[in-house]
Amino acid sequence: MIQLKHPLILASTSPRRQELLTKLEIPFKVQSLEVEEEIPAGIKPRNSAIYLANLKGEAHDFLAKNHIVITADTIVIVDNMVLNKPTSNAEAKQMLQKLANKTHKVITGVSIRANKAVHSFDVSTEVTFGALANEEIEFYVKSKNASDKAGGYGIQDWIGLIGISSIKGSYYNVMGFPVFEIYNHLKKYFSNPS
Repeated sequence: MIQLKHPLILASTSPRRQELLTKLEIPFKVQSLEVEEEIPAGIKPRNSAIYLANLKGEAHDFLAKNHIVITADTIVIVDNMVLNKPTSNAEAKQMLQKLANKTHKVITGVSIRANKAVHSFDVSTEVTFGALANEEIEFYVKSKNASDKAGGYGIQDWIGLIGISSIKGSYYNVMGFPVFEIYNHLKKYFSNPS
């Protein structure tokens, strides 16, 4: 286990991010502010996640004076369109219909900062859905699991089990927290030498 130079804060209320960071067995606290997640015109879809992770990081800069702060944002891109979290059941259904029988990208942007050091990166995973019947989409959306996830689905949920035929890249990235890359950035830049 690594020993960090400062206490760690996860600036995210995501239960999945908290669960995955807990599994790294590094002590941390959760402290998060609401940040207006608006992407300016001119930012390419591919760069949206890293832009939002940095935006959240800047809002938490005051914590980074005595702590290591992790912020992250996950987006789904299909047909060059960014899918964030659905705002309604109808939007969640539309998203899943767009993803059916296609390969899309899940990109998580991560910002880790302490004092004046900032390390930002993104991780991309290709996910392929097979056919999804309307009844399957409706069943999943009614379960209320679609509402808080980019693209309207969770790979670890029922729809992921029955619908995803393949992934290329990090499974945990699709959950919204690329733990391999995060652990290695913490180890390289923010830990005490062993």
